[in-house]
Amino acid sequence: MISPDPDVATLLRELDAFIDAEIVPLQAQDDNERFFDHRREFARTDVEAGGLPRREWEDLLAEACRRSDAAGFYRFSLPEEMGGRAGTESQMAAIREHLAHRGLGLHNDLQNEHSVVGNLVFAHLLHLYGTPEQRAEFVEDVITGQRGLAFGLTEPEHGSDATWMETTARRDGDDWVIDGSKRWSTGVHRASHGMVFARTSGEPGSARGLSAFLVPTDAPGFEVPFYWWTLNMPTDHGEVVLRDVRVPGSALFGEEGRALDVAQTFVHSNRIRQAASSLGAAQYCIDRAVAHARERHTFGRPLASRQAIQWPLVELHTEAAMLRALIRDTAAELDECHREGRSEVSVGHHVSMCNFRANRLVCDAADRAMQVFGGLGYSRHEPFEHIYRHHRRYRITEGAEEVQIRRVAGQLFGFL
Repeated sequence: MISPDPDVATLLRELDAFIDAEIVPLQAQDDNERFFDHRREFARTDVEAGGLPRREWEDLLAEACRRSDAAGFYRFSLPEEMGGRAGTESQMAAIREHLAHRGLGLHNDLQNEHSVVGNLVFAHLLHLYGTPEQRAEFVEDVITGQRGLAFGLTEPEHGSDATWMETTARRDGDDWVIDGSKRWSTGVHRASHGMVFARTSGEPGSARGLSAFLVPTDAPGFEVPFYWWTLNMPTDHGEVVLRDVRVPGSALFGEEGRALDVAQTFVHSNRIRQAASSLGAAQYCIDRAVAHARERHTFGRPLASRQAIQWPLVELHTEAAMLRALIRDTAAELDECHREGRSEVSVGHHVSMCNFRANRLVCDAADRAMQVFGGLGYSRHEPFEHIYRHHRRYRITEGAEEVQIRRVAGQLFGFL
């Protein structure tokens, strides 16, 4: 296994010490373990409220983040002027893999992107694209959870084909009036604002002419009629309808007509970090399956002595090692783009390679771990079915794997 550089290795030891001292006891405190055992889906899910996360579950996550922020880890990826440590994509990839490799727990629960080292993409977007007034109003509150933002790009009829979106925004004096709908608006149940993408000019299919707006969720005409129940619960993926929603000109986020720049910044960081998390979860499944196969005896011999058990796990372990190298190399390329002021689009095909392969790997590894554990693996007393159900969505979200493969093919065959 590739070892992280010495600075990251030291950071990971410090992070582990903090988790063991502060987060593990918090998870064990009172009845908090109910959120992590075989009943966790029901403990976390408020069925009567449409399947939303229970408030006490989200409050527990918030307390873990507060402790991490006080210890200096939560804002690690953010610039120093935002209280962070200017963590690089290379460092974040190593951290995200490491945390997911620890298994499920309050330190890192990818079902809702919770982590004691925050993936604070919205705060970073505000820093890069927000006006001084928007940064002053939102940044600190978004980091601390006093406010939330919901990403409004996907629509009922348009997912990966975002340039064909039907949501529109038209000028009316100094205001904008937005009409349309959004789907899978994650976190909108707690969000104070939606980051809503809409066409303001240009023709359908054109990358230019899309703009982003910070829209209050309590604005007249902003409605959330229901939340989508999903393979993994609880759900916080809302359907959003916007009917003549009026916002002031100051709600425009980023340059008018250039909102895809905002979206691309969001997805590149998310995709490489999410790939690293999927890799860590995959390695966790592989390691647990190997340990079980060595301990479990069938027909008088260790289960690990059989090639039918060995070979699939060897294949998965080998792919994990190769993917680790690709993810770290790609993260380093992204860091180089940032240092030189180059567009991340130049390495977008490598990010896509990492993301679709990692997401497929973790599903394969969780499935194989279930098989090695037998009936116990299929039960909710082991975490593999939960890991599979959670990570299966990433083969669709953040850009479906078919779209990401097409991105790689475009570069490979010279279509881009």
